[in-house]
Amino acid sequence: MILLDDYKQKLAELQPAIHDLGEALGLTHLRLRREELEQLSAQPAFWDDADAARIALSELGSIKQKLESYETMCRDAEDIETFIEMTEEEDDETMVPELQQQLEALTLKVEKMQLSTLLTGEYDHSNAILTFHAGAGGTEAQDWVSMLYRMYTRFCADQGFSVQVLDMLDGDEAGIKSCSLLISGENAYGYLKSENGVHRLVRVSPFDASGRRQTSFASLEVMPEIDDNIEVDIRPEDIEMQVYRSSGAGGQHINKTSSAVRLIHKPTGIVVSCQTERSQFQNRDTAMKMLKSKLLQIKTQEHLDKIEDIKGVQNLIAWGSQIRSYVFMPYTLVKDHRTNFENGNVNAVMDGDLEGFINAYLKALSRGEL
Repeated sequence: MILLDDYKQKLAELQPAIHDLGEALGLTHLRLRREELEQLSAQPAFWDDADAARIALSELGSIKQKLESYETMCRDAEDIETFIEMTEEEDDETMVPELQQQLEALTLKVEKMQLSTLLTGEYDHSNAILTFHAGAGGTEAQDWVSMLYRMYTRFCADQGFSVQVLDMLDGDEAGIKSCSLLISGENAYGYLKSENGVHRLVRVSPFDASGRRQTSFASLEVMPEIDDNIEVDIRPEDIEMQVYRSSGAGGQHINKTSSAVRLIHKPTGIVVSCQTERSQFQNRDTAMKMLKSKLLQIKTQEHLDKIEDIKGVQNLIAWGSQIRSYVFMPYTLVKDHRTNFENGNVNAVMDGDLEGFINAYLKALSRGEL
């Protein structure tokens, strides 16, 4: 007779967690809101206000996704319970690996949904704008930015987020000097806000013929994409606009016209750029969104009443200010200095395995430790 006590115990431990998730999600409210939005979207005048309609449909889609995920989780738990009973009755050892696989998959689903319930910030549901900057160190630091760029784009692909390059400045010899990305997807900012800060790399430099160990730094700014209906008061006279020719992919148009836009907010010195849209006007609109997001984020972090209270941003991309270290030698380790979460598989992390770091950050944040 096959002993399935361990599997029964694991399922028994998951069932209260699933019930608690239902409470945390507010299933009754979500179902009522879904019905309300579905009735609203069926009205003949629904599209009279296109912006309001898009917001309503976005909310409806989010609610449906949450309810579907939770209901699927409940069905999976019931199916596993039935599968355990079948395995016992048939006394078939060949069914055990599939049972274990189903339990592991359900555990991952529960953990992921538990994490999503921690995303209660005002902008956690929003898209995210990521901006990378190389620290001092020339080619070595610029190569580090390109490694981070690859890491985050792989993480986003795994999460089902879409990635749009807004601006990119290539390195002098290799790598990337600076880059801005728009990450679109459910709770993109909520998950990626933990990555804001300075990232430190320790490795044997491929650009050093002597094979010496090098330490490089790069900063990553993470901002929520601000909706058009959120007002941010920026005086036109405080903005300096520069136009220049775009570089990079995009064909003849992007290289032959001065369509790229750089905006400088004179009171704070904040600079944002966009070059990937086809027209100067589109690039300016995108750059203005980036500027608003940055100013609103600073105002919120510094608990200021007005944008005018921001005196300027001083970002030191150097030793002592890092949030995370990535060590390739003499051992391999990635360590977050805020939560002390570690992962010894540095190659997996560089391939986008960031969930452990993000989970640890969000849990610590929910406990008031950060």
